[in-house]
Formats: sequence, C-alpha cells, structure tokens
Amino acid sequence: MNIFLDILLLLITIIYSYLESLVKFFLPQKRKSVAGEIVLITGAGHGIGRLTAYEFAKRKSRLILWDINKHGVEETATECRKLGVTVHVFVVDCSNREEIYNSVNQVKKEVGDVTIVVNNAGVVYPADFLSTKDEEITKTFEVNILGHFWIIKALLPSMIKRNHGHIVTVASVCGHGVIPYLIPYCSSKFAAVGFHRALTSELETLGKTGIKTSCLCPVFVDTGFTKNPSTRLWPVLNTDEVARSLIDGILTNKKMIFVPSYIGISLILEK
Repeated sequence: MNIFLDILLLLITIIYSYLESLVKFFLPQKRKSVAGEIVLITGAGHGIGRLTAYEFAKRKSRLILWDINKHGVEETATECRKLGVTVHVFVVDCSNREEIYNSVNQVKKEVGDVTIVVNNAGVVYPADFLSTKDEEITKTFEVNILGHFWIIKALLPSMIKRNHGHIVTVASVCGHGVIPYLIPYCSSKFAAVGFHRALTSELETLGKTGIKTSCLCPVFVDTGFTKNPSTRLWPVLNTDEVARSLIDGILTNKKMIFVPSYIGISLILEK
C-alpha cells in the first residue's frame, strides 16, 4: 500500500511540475524593480547570502552585508562593487541581541532605513539528539530564529511608517517536515516558518499591504556547512539555483518559495 501511495505521489508531482512550467511559460508574472532599495542581507559571507547579494547587485540595489566572518563578507562586497553598486559591510554576530540592535542603529545613521531584509544567517550541527551539546542547541535557536525577532523588531517601525518594505525569512523544507539527526535545526526552522506566517498575518491585519513577506524553503543545499551532504528523499541543490529562485520569488512577491517548486505540492499531498 505504501509503495502504491509513493508512486501515486510521484506521478502527481510530475504532472504538477509540467503544468507549472507551462503556466510560467505562457503567463509570466510581473516583476518589481529593486533598484535603489536598501537591502540588508545577513550571512552574506558565503553560500546563499553571497549569491543573493550578487543578484541584488545586478539589479542595482544598495547593499548592507552582515556576517560574523569579516574575510568572507569583504570578499562578497568586493565582487558586488565590481557590478557598480554601493556596499556597506558590517561584522555582526546574529546570535547577539545587543550587537544586532547596535548594528541596526549604525546602519540607520550611516546608510538610511532598510527597505528589504533577507534573514539568511544560520547554523546547523548534524548529530543525534543525545550527542548534541547544550551550547549547540542554544546557538541554533539564537541564530536561526531569535536573531530574526531582534532584526525585524529593529527594522519594522520604519517600514510600517512608510508602508513599504519586504521581509525575507530563509527557512528550510525542514520547517515543514522532519528528518533525524537534525532535531535542533528542524525545530528552529519550524519556528522560522511560523514566524513568517504569523508576521504576514499581523501585517495584513494592520492593513500594511505595502510590506511584503517571503519565506524561502529549499531542500538540502550544499553551502559548506556539512561535508558531502546527501539524502535519499530530495536532491542536493547548489547555491546558484537557490539564489535565483529566491530573487525570483522576491521580485514577484511570492509568500512561500519552495526549491524545487514541486516540494510544495508534495508536502500538501503527504499531509
């Protein structure tokens, strides 16, 4: 019976993917301009954050790049400046609330009000639950979700005042379904997805329709956090593919961005 259901799920997913491709081909969505927008990206020193910075730089946004790794974020900034955009670099520990608040104040003084924020910084410690250290669990939640709270709490007032902005939460497919040996990570990503949904609902209730929200939920991405990542369930993605999907979702104001896109229908069918 399980095999029959798995085959049925696969067939429906394939059909959905083809139909989605046809719709996108014949009915392309309108994309907004982000030229001149002040964009803050956390975790910009490598991986998805770095490639996302490149995508915004190509579209002439003004960039504010945060990372705990000074060398990595400076490298990202150098490449972005080659594309002719203004870049400001800050070394920030996104697990430290006071450091976040101080950095946001510095950004406001030196650059201005952020209009697009991509909360991308994240950590993962693959291990079975009992082998995971207490400090690793704490760090996972401090970076992967609590940091989102502090950053948005500091940036949201100016967005609300102008009724303009875009808040991007980088989560994971692990925020919708669980896998073993990543209990703290999965838990933090469930929280990130919940944060996105609750914030979206609250902004709609407040009538702040000019503030858009997006949540990125890719399957496993080879960002360098883990050695030789692999899975039997989903493909392992490269950062270029994920960054392109993310920028496309932002430009079309897509609320939930699954990569690959068929993961969304897969999760619905499984439920």
